[in-house]
Amino acid sequence: MAPFSGYMGDLQQSEKKRLHDVLRKGDLYFNTGDLLRIEEDNFIYFQDRVGDTFRWKGENVATTEVADVITMVDCIKVANVYRVEVPGHEGRAGMAAINLTEGLRFDSTAVFKHVENFLPAYARPRFLRIQSSFDVTGTFKHLKMKLVAEGFNPNQITDPLYFLDEKDKSYVPLTVDKCNLITSGQIKM
Repeated sequence: MAPFSGYMGDLQQSEKKRLHDVLRKGDLYFNTGDLLRIEEDNFIYFQDRVGDTFRWKGENVATTEVADVITMVDCIKVANVYRVEVPGHEGRAGMAAINLTEGLRFDSTAVFKHVENFLPAYARPRFLRIQSSFDVTGTFKHLKMKLVAEGFNPNQITDPLYFLDEKDKSYVPLTVDKCNLITSGQIKM
């Protein structure tokens, strides 16, 4: 068994991976983010990764697969896909924080056409957030928890936000009014 040295220079992130007093007082476990399954034969099997997937419209969506598809669009350099809660809907909707390719503008229609052609309806990000840079770990993994917590509220987010509009066949700017219509259920997801 290898020791866990932690995240370099980030004691707080390291401590989040340690689980104390899980089964009995004084025990300590390391949260790898892996979901395991114990079968009847008492063998332990890897099931899935926790945190890099979400469930929307009854389907499981892998964030890395969606990010790989989105970054095929010329104007998108990097994508960090995560899940957000939408009031009145079961599961979590997909949202992508994107970084634009230098010298190119965001082409909302091209992005819509691309996700429509290459992703099933349930996997298409419902919201986009354009960021100039991303928060990353020491190993350059994109941080998602802050983005998840911020959701898609234009009252709290200063970055440009877009919403997938099936009628317009485009990603349209997410205004406070549109956000209110979404959260009240007047715009169907």
